[in-house]
Order: sequence, then C-alpha cells, then structure tokens
Amino acid sequence: MVRSELIEILSSKADLRHAQSEEIVDLFFGGIMEALTTEGRVELRGFGAFTVRRYQGYDGRNPKTGEHITVPGKKLPFWKTGLELRQRVDSLELSSSRP
Repeated sequence: MVRSELIEILSSKADLRHAQSEEIVDLFFGGIMEALTTEGRVELRGFGAFTVRRYQGYDGRNPKTGEHITVPGKKLPFWKTGLELRQRVDSLELSSSRP
C-alpha cells in the first residue's frame, strides 16, 4: 500500500473529502516524524514502535580505491513490530500456505 491508496481508503471508509483525508494522513505521519526528531520514540500498541538508534562512527575504507576513511556516527529510525501485528501476519502466512 502506498500513501495515495491509504488516503483513498480513509476517504471512502470515513466518508471524507480527498483533501481532508490527505491532511489527516499528513498530520499522522508528520506527528510521527516530529516525535522521532524530538523525543525519539513513538509506540502504537499492538502495531509496533519506532525508535531512534545511535550508531558510533568507525574507521572504514572506500571499496573502490582502498582509501581509509572515518565514517562518522549517525542516528537512524528503527522499527520494532508489535506482538499483535506479528501474530496476525504469522497466522496469515500459515493459513495461506496450507492446501
């Protein structure tokens, strides 16, 4: 599913105009991005949690030239799936592979 499909589904199920649905989706994901950049954690019970992981810098090398370089530390978003979602996906996988 892509963003536009999510907007269409929200629009039809909630009986909203396309523009209203688009604003809701933008507010939702904008809120997640804002929380990750300021607080570093967003948890949606049963669905999962977004956190920010910090990675230390290290000495590496350019594989093309062999030149040694210093790779700086960084922070990246990390997703951990919630138990309920994991179980639902797992049960779908098992039921779809059965004859």
